[in-house]
Amino acid sequence: MLKVGQNNKLKILRGTSVGFYLGDDEGNDVLLPHKYIPEDAEVGQDIEVFLYRDSEDRIIATTLKPLIELNKFACLEVTAVTRFGAFLDWGLEKELLVPFKEQNQKLREGDWAIVYLYLDEQTDRLVASAKVNKHLEVENIQLEERQEVEILPYEKSDLGQNVIVNDLYRGLIYENEIFQPVIWGDRTKAYVKKVREDGKIDISLRPIGFENVVDTDAQKILELLKSANGELPYTDKSDPADIQGYFGMSKKAFKRAIGGLYKQRLIEISEEGLKLI
Repeated sequence: MLKVGQNNKLKILRGTSVGFYLGDDEGNDVLLPHKYIPEDAEVGQDIEVFLYRDSEDRIIATTLKPLIELNKFACLEVTAVTRFGAFLDWGLEKELLVPFKEQNQKLREGDWAIVYLYLDEQTDRLVASAKVNKHLEVENIQLEERQEVEILPYEKSDLGQNVIVNDLYRGLIYENEIFQPVIWGDRTKAYVKKVREDGKIDISLRPIGFENVVDTDAQKILELLKSANGELPYTDKSDPADIQGYFGMSKKAFKRAIGGLYKQRLIEISEEGLKLI
């Protein structure tokens, strides 16, 4: 079965004047135009391609890598606005439409928007939606506490930063637990702190558990010391804002980490700062 909006592994069936025809195990075929054919491609080989509909609504194959796939989220740039809606650059020749009904606020050319890619059942076309929350699961959450996840920050709230978790769920990083830059639209790893009964998920930017946190913070301090020729002008008396700005952690976490490094005789602590042994 040909899967529109996803990568498909298909067999090269035959060559024509317009390109290669590729096929699946069910007898379906699709055109891969000449401009997308790799130099070493031959009839009989398997090839991985992305399938979408061209400007004439025909399913077409490409070896270009799109910036978003079906049922996933991504941060994309608005390239044009027409009477149909806003169009986004998603890495393919035919741009991706966000209809006006799928916009929380009117998108303008040059904006960046976090969108969800879905298949419109009425038209069988790939469409983007900027209404992120309605595409996030709030029931049957398959996550465990302390689990490492991938997050995509998408919205500030009164409590902190709302994030998309594993392209499926809505999570929250509390404002008082953000000790490093959280960049809107930038994917990064994080950890599940708690899954609440109402489907809300508390997310931490740091591993959960005392030992994991200390190990992570201590390793970061060691790496920064090494990159600074073994000395840094910070101690447990330093200003909390300075520590947060340089190390990306709270003063409490910093003191705990350098205490552990000192006990392991990996660093010296003096009034001037920290020094690698």
